[in-house]
Amino acid sequence: MSPEAATVDLLDRRAAPDLEAIKQHHFEHGWARVGPALTPAGAAALRARADAIMLGEVVHEGLFFQHDSPTGRYEDLPLGEGWVGPSLHYRKIEKLERDPLFLAWIENPLFERIVRAFIPGEVVIYRAVLFTKPASGGAPLPWHQDAGRFWGVEPDPFLQLWTALDPAPVEAGCVEVVPGSHLGGRATPLGGVVPDDVVAAAGAEAKALPLPAAEGEVLTIHNHTWHRAQVNRSGRPRRILTVCYMSADTRCLRKKHAPRVFFPVFRRP
Repeated sequence: MSPEAATVDLLDRRAAPDLEAIKQHHFEHGWARVGPALTPAGAAALRARADAIMLGEVVHEGLFFQHDSPTGRYEDLPLGEGWVGPSLHYRKIEKLERDPLFLAWIENPLFERIVRAFIPGEVVIYRAVLFTKPASGGAPLPWHQDAGRFWGVEPDPFLQLWTALDPAPVEAGCVEVVPGSHLGGRATPLGGVVPDDVVAAAGAEAKALPLPAAEGEVLTIHNHTWHRAQVNRSGRPRRILTVCYMSADTRCLRKKHAPRVFFPVFRRP
């Protein structure tokens, strides 16, 4: 841990979730509540760091940025633009393992216990990504799965740890899931956004389950679970960090470029 990260008490040491119950619920329903884990001071520090990164006050080489849609439509999200200047309206920032404060949370002892309960052997992360919504609006994220050819790895990962840096009530566009949808595997070989006709055939709207979360609360989400997020109507920003953990034996299927090298976590000195 960097000296900077060591000055912030990120993990609530009182957090002692039942790992077997979490694992059972995760595989049965496609998600689970871990409960409060990030301290208020830690949440404030990570929010401040997120804003500093978006405003260009903290710079790390190789971060991926995607600005929010100018129209508020998911279909109009800018592709390939990356950093477009200081703004609090970036919707997604990836590769946050390059920031020492975010890395300290990604590798916190509770997360290590949870991940090792799911994944034997060496562990890497597919991605560590901040999803943000400004105080009002933010493009909705449609039903999707985090897997398939769109992700380009084999086998598909199955564990994401999701942390609310702000309160994430329903009106803020909290994550919603279709419980049990992971049991059907990929909706399409491509993965990513679930086509409208497949959504309609599955009756997803009637089955949608909002998962509001308090500041500092942690959820697990299975990569095959259909999930989405609506626009933010809360009047305050909504920032969440989601980290996908997977076995170091996972293979990158990319052909046009050299295979990706995934970032290892929880390694002992």
